[in-house]
Amino acid sequence: QVQLVECGGGLVQAGGSLRLSCAASGSIFTLNTMGWHRQAPGKQRELVASISSGGSTNYADSVKGRFTISRDNAKNTMYLQMNSLKLEDTAVYYCNLYQTSWGRRQDYWGQGTQVTVSS
Repeated sequence: QVQLVECGGGLVQAGGSLRLSCAASGSIFTLNTMGWHRQAPGKQRELVASISSGGSTNYADSVKGRFTISRDNAKNTMYLQMNSLKLEDTAVYYCNLYQTSWGRRQDYWGQGTQVTVSS
């Protein structure tokens, strides 16, 4: 099992910045991918950004150039620096870690942290 604990959400004005972090613990494999997903009210959960244990990153088009994902493998911690926040970034942000064991994908989720962007 893997446990994920997020922190760093909150209320910020449009144009401001927030930094989210996600600390992972438990049975974490060397090869894994961590990511941030978000879900706004009435909308489906969507991928915001992901980063592999090797450092390869992927971003949703809506956050490219504004958000930066990073990780510290020694601390099993992932970060999301969010700059130039927009009203539409308001959502619950979830940390995800997935890894493969014997060909089967294992997905783990954090409890979510609320990000609210105000005008």
